[in-house]
Amino acid sequence: MNVLDAIAARGSVRQFSDRTPTPEELARLFDAANLAPNHRLTQPWRFSVLGPEARAAYGLALGHRKAKKATDEVQAESIRQKTSDEHRAQPCMVIVAMTLHENLEIREEDYAATMMAVQNLSLAAVELGLGTHIRSGAIMGDPAATAAAGVPDDERIIAVLSVGTPLEAPTPKTRRPATELTRWMA
Repeated sequence: MNVLDAIAARGSVRQFSDRTPTPEELARLFDAANLAPNHRLTQPWRFSVLGPEARAAYGLALGHRKAKKATDEVQAESIRQKTSDEHRAQPCMVIVAMTLHENLEIREEDYAATMMAVQNLSLAAVELGLGTHIRSGAIMGDPAATAAAGVPDDERIIAVLSVGTPLEAPTPKTRRPATELTRWMA
């Protein structure tokens, strides 16, 4: 598969088979991520592969946040348990974090590089017949979520990826053409 086909095929996978990606497959994804462009070659990215218990703990942290919208404690507990169980059932969950450089300019460069690493990982997954679902949001800074993911205080979670064999190809979303988003300057 060429890179343009992989880019076109990549999308958020909503449902995965039960097959867990092998350690060798994950190593290939991390090797691809490690080749991302990186000013100053700081290699700020860090990968945490969460097992079932860690996935459930991360899901519980998210469930606590979702449960704040519940109308009563029974509903809140149901939301917490369901979210935890859904995360436990995922075939594989990868946390992508980055180191926090004290220099804010370098930290900004490292953030961009880490997101490019996430894209490399996602495209490599397509090549291997795997799919990803990339998530972000306020949960990534939640102390319970960072603890579940084993992320130390000197790192920040950048993306949470579900990884696995897609049950069906993601449906491409309609996007504005690049010509509408391009400026040609003289």
